[in-house]
Amino acid sequence: MRHLMKKTLLAAAMTALALPALGQSVTLNAVTLAPRQASITNPFAMFVDEVNQRFEGRINIVWRGGPEVIPPFRQAEAVRNGSIDMAYTSPSYYGGLVPASPTMNLSFNDYNTIAATNYHERMTELHAERGLVLLGEIPASELDFLIYLREPIESLDDLQGRRIRVFPTLLPLIQALGAEPIVLPMGEIFTGMERGTIDGFVQGPVGNHLQFEGIVQQVIYPGVYRAGFPVLVNPDVWAQVPEETQNELISFLRDDFAPRADTLWAEDLAQGVADMEAAGFQRLELTGEAEAAFRQLAMDSAWATIEASAGAEIAAELRPMME
Repeated sequence: MRHLMKKTLLAAAMTALALPALGQSVTLNAVTLAPRQASITNPFAMFVDEVNQRFEGRINIVWRGGPEVIPPFRQAEAVRNGSIDMAYTSPSYYGGLVPASPTMNLSFNDYNTIAATNYHERMTELHAERGLVLLGEIPASELDFLIYLREPIESLDDLQGRRIRVFPTLLPLIQALGAEPIVLPMGEIFTGMERGTIDGFVQGPVGNHLQFEGIVQQVIYPGVYRAGFPVLVNPDVWAQVPEETQNELISFLRDDFAPRADTLWAEDLAQGVADMEAAGFQRLELTGEAEAAFRQLAMDSAWATIEASAGAEIAAELRPMME
């Protein structure tokens, strides 16, 4: 009995050591898919500032950097295995770990419309099954994805055989268009375009004029999908946060910060379009039946890939929530 009591006391002591002392702040070391100066990390910077102020004395997020700390395609796995505590990343960058993660892009709806469904709750469960805490997403629903080209085309048929840089979510669409999709991190796009190893790329509409003036000749409109950046947390570190604070932080991101973040992009997007026009980017505008067919192809090709990777049942469950 005495031996059993000693083991019980030792276990309790070890548990106490694993948890922060009452009132002690839990530090979350974070990385992002892009560097600090990139426009898409601005909302995360705002999130960090607001969390550190609102949860002072309980949670402290330390933004360690971006791809220079951990390569973007490895960040989710780094969170899962505890190499880093938190990541603000692209849902398409870790589809191999959470096959349903790219579905966060597969919509033309805004954040509030998606949040009114059970989508984020179901995705939280799917992430937990793979050893990740999905804190929520920082959305940019108006930020869709455009095709940028070195040489102009007259119709989508002319994309046949062209080498187009994509992130994984766009791979099925570019393949369906007859082009050759090449998956590259954002930081490698300029070199590929400059050297001619790629003929184009898919990216959002903000900030590209600064980097690609004189290289990009044409942009295809409309864009497809939406942007949403999941915030992932390591389960072991998350377990150190008291349950009441966990619930408060989740609610803060999903119910307060995310709806506000989704409205931040209108001015930047309008300026981005104007800047590209000023930089001489020609515009190929798909309209009418061509536009409708392009958008439908974007959805059907991407969801077919989700069916293959995550399973038909999960795809059938999630797709109505996003459409």
